[in-house]
Amino acid sequence: MNAFAGKRVLITGGLGFLGSNLARELVDAGAHVVLVDSLVPEYGGNPANLAGIEDRVTVNISDVRDQHSLAPLMRGQDVLFNLAGQTSHLDSMIDPFTDLEINCRSQLSILEACRRHNPEVKIVFASTRQIYGRPRYLPVDEEHPVVPVDVNGIDKAAGEAYHLLYGQIHGLRVCALRLTNTYGPRMRVRDARQTFLGVWLRNVLRGDPIEVWGDGTQRRDLLYVDDAVRAFLLAAARDEAEGEVFNVGVDSSVSLLELAELLVSLHGGGQVEVVPFPDERKAIDIGDYFTQAGKIRAALGWEAATPLADGLARTLDYYAERGEAYWGEV
Repeated sequence: MNAFAGKRVLITGGLGFLGSNLARELVDAGAHVVLVDSLVPEYGGNPANLAGIEDRVTVNISDVRDQHSLAPLMRGQDVLFNLAGQTSHLDSMIDPFTDLEINCRSQLSILEACRRHNPEVKIVFASTRQIYGRPRYLPVDEEHPVVPVDVNGIDKAAGEAYHLLYGQIHGLRVCALRLTNTYGPRMRVRDARQTFLGVWLRNVLRGDPIEVWGDGTQRRDLLYVDDAVRAFLLAAARDEAEGEVFNVGVDSSVSLLELAELLVSLHGGGQVEVVPFPDERKAIDIGDYFTQAGKIRAALGWEAATPLADGLARTLDYYAERGEAYWGEV
């Protein structure tokens, strides 16, 4: 996108799934990109995600929990894509204080660094559909009540609210994107900390069974990463996005059993096992969820363009070629 030629862009969580895919688009558009990542093993950062663009980006290994490192990074940036976060719902229930530190306190530190050292920066925050909790109606639009079912959802909702507050009170140019289940190359597949689909992809490629919890009828919409990246770029480039929250998802949904069977079919073999929900997972499961994304379509002209089968096939091809860099030790 020409809007980013020559721009200075900072991406927190930059070696992670979304950050690294976003970085590739930005350097191709002529932006000067700085990636900040802690590379904490339990999170999504992976040096393999930068393969082919290592010499086109600047990498700063630091933790957003260290507020003293933020000020020099923030100065002079035109755009901040704030993607750093703890994404595991189960981890947030086991260790709620770490989730609080990363998804709440660190977000305030980032916003304070912007307010004090670069109040003109454009900020796009990665929020999540998880903040809605169990849907009261479907598809879920932005007017749906925010009633999270786990600590991660509560903290992400607070992080989003901080961004909007700093926009309203301090005049920061902010926008939040509430992402649905996002998948594609460079996602974490070592475990389910980022998404259940990562484990499914790893298992089908390694010949291990895919476990579908419950009865498999729960429905989800799945967003291919290239479509998510386009949403971030549009939100950063367009003034109409400032002060807004947008759902970012697709108009169609699939049951988890249908999804598992499609993945096996695309791979050309594999096994699907329907098993009871683990107790700790059942307690925070949200049931069916799919998105109403009409607001972002009307405001920014964005809509998902990648059919599910195409996106899954591309993702399988990526990990079939590079899997050891993702499910081995980082």
